[in-house]
Amino acid sequence: MSPTTQPLVDVEDVRSRIDELLTRHVAQLRTVLAAASDDADVLADAVAQILTGGKRLRAAFCYWSWRAHGGRAGTAEADAVLRVGAALELFQAAALFHDDVMDDSDTRRGFPAAHRAFAALHAQHGLTGDAERFGMSAAILLGDLTLIASEQEFAGALALQPLPRSERARAVFDLMRTEVTVGQYLDVLAQALPWGDDPAADEARAREVIRAKAARYSVEHPIVLGATLADADEGELEACRRLGLPLGEAFQLRDDLLGVFGDPRTTGKPSGDDLREGKRTILAARAVARARAASDEATVELLRTRLGDRSLTDADVITLAAAIRGTGAPDDVERLIDDLAGGAFVLMDERPWDEPARTQLIGLAHAAVDRHA
Repeated sequence: MSPTTQPLVDVEDVRSRIDELLTRHVAQLRTVLAAASDDADVLADAVAQILTGGKRLRAAFCYWSWRAHGGRAGTAEADAVLRVGAALELFQAAALFHDDVMDDSDTRRGFPAAHRAFAALHAQHGLTGDAERFGMSAAILLGDLTLIASEQEFAGALALQPLPRSERARAVFDLMRTEVTVGQYLDVLAQALPWGDDPAADEARAREVIRAKAARYSVEHPIVLGATLADADEGELEACRRLGLPLGEAFQLRDDLLGVFGDPRTTGKPSGDDLREGKRTILAARAVARARAASDEATVELLRTRLGDRSLTDADVITLAAAIRGTGAPDDVERLIDDLAGGAFVLMDERPWDEPARTQLIGLAHAAVDRHA
């Protein structure tokens, strides 16, 4: 977690209380798994590991939006909203388990990705069959387990919330989960489609993936969810959507830059992971577009042939990252982040939010787009 994010999620003990809920869930899961088999506890270990660390931004956006729209700290409703925050964190864990399988990622938060860890477990115990298939199967099931956990936490929270807020909140939560699933498919599709011939179309597709898979679920929906739980009116909810979407896009664009140029010591992922995985990002599309405009066919060919090459060495990654930087595409993405976030901050300044929630939400928004990890 970045040093700028830590104090923000600690105010009113948001992080510690979310962590307590997640720890409680893992303990309950261990009990259930122990009743099933002694061999199943390793699943709880994997869930506990992926829940360790993380920024808790989604939970914090939800909680402070609720406070900004009239929610009061120290009440039973505050406890319910924190459980919604835990549900968001569990849903993110499920998405990460599945995403790492689809991207064939090697690491997650400084540890081997679940499918890699379980493949290693297969080899360590001399099990029969294909180790990689075993690992992928285990990771998919871990994603399913955390999806179930997310639903349990959310349902438990709504049991404390009177209608019609619970119905409205359920609609937001269900829409979020559906959109992320569709966004995951669009991402998989983008990876399989021809790429590099039409950078404008590539960028449009990447923007579509960002909105469905990341932007709404990372920022917009948590903010809307918190406002919904505070019984905000439709005008307030629409304002949350209008500022939440561009902030979410800026958040993901920052992630894309860090995926190529970030420091592994702070990101928890090897340098150039996104290059080896062949992420079809706006950054990559802009790099190709700029290289084409400069008639730099060598760079165009480099990007088209080496992006997504699993055999890239560390030296190859440095070369590819330098080629992207040399096109000026990172500066384009930085400007796009500034434009998106700047417009969102103007909208945030216009909201008549209560303090201290107003300051907290603006601080969280800055942490999301200005981060280094």
